[in-house]
Amino acid sequence: MLDVCLLGTAGMMPLPYRYLTSLMTRYNGSSLMVDCGEGTQVAVKKAGWSFHPVDVICFTHYHADHISGLPGMLLTMGNAERREPLTLIGPKGLQRVVSALRVIAPELPFEVRCMEIGEPEQVFRLHGYKITAFMVRHNVPCYGYTLEIERQGRFCVEQAQRHGIPKNYWGILQKGDTVQYDGQLFTPDLVMGPPRKGIKLTYCTDTRPTEALVKNASGADLLICEGMYAEPEKLAKAKQYKHMTFYEAAQTAKAAKVKELWLTHFSPSLVHAEDYMPKVHEIFANAHLGKDGKRIELNFEEE
Repeated sequence: MLDVCLLGTAGMMPLPYRYLTSLMTRYNGSSLMVDCGEGTQVAVKKAGWSFHPVDVICFTHYHADHISGLPGMLLTMGNAERREPLTLIGPKGLQRVVSALRVIAPELPFEVRCMEIGEPEQVFRLHGYKITAFMVRHNVPCYGYTLEIERQGRFCVEQAQRHGIPKNYWGILQKGDTVQYDGQLFTPDLVMGPPRKGIKLTYCTDTRPTEALVKNASGADLLICEGMYAEPEKLAKAKQYKHMTFYEAAQTAKAAKVKELWLTHFSPSLVHAEDYMPKVHEIFANAHLGKDGKRIELNFEEE
């Protein structure tokens, strides 16, 4: 199970009823965050979640509304007696940006590890997550993220018995390790079936529509995508500032054949966003407005 919480939905500046855009997920005792703008700490507290198990923070880009909350977050994690290393992932320049922000958070009781994305698409495997960072189209280097919880195939008892592998070695093979027994080397592929469908979540803000987004969101259980503007007359503004409209996000969800779409990263000027949803539903029926604190549990498919 992957527990998902949309901490904030505002773009550019926080509002009394919208924190800045941030996402948090929990899986198998480890939490991951995407972006950390001003007010993210308050959003975490309001959601009733904890800072302590956050092991990874991914950054889409380095505009202030996506990273300015990091120094306070680091200090809070330190005050919560965290000792385990924290991994930060982001576009090139991450080390420089984090070092500058840490001028006001210099003393921490844990190590901060920076992993800079060096390719248009790059995969990281950390704490049970497969994290795919993919470049999108904003006015500065910017990445979207696909988070996957992979699921291995079923263990085949008949195959294990046919190869004469003792039961006390089955668990080792199930974990992906090889076994040497009675002069023979046994590998996991001898007893494991093909991989089963896992859980897939794609998160993307601050971009124009791109093929990279459609490709990486393909078949996702949930796509959380920016919809900076809803008013049809603001399409030109969306193109100018490299953002998306509600309708472009819906078209992306349709093209990627995702199961569900949440819209986020709304312009401060956007009010009564729900009034624009009927037109969105004409394009993609299972679309929803993101709201601060909106949560969902994504589970493996039953077989």
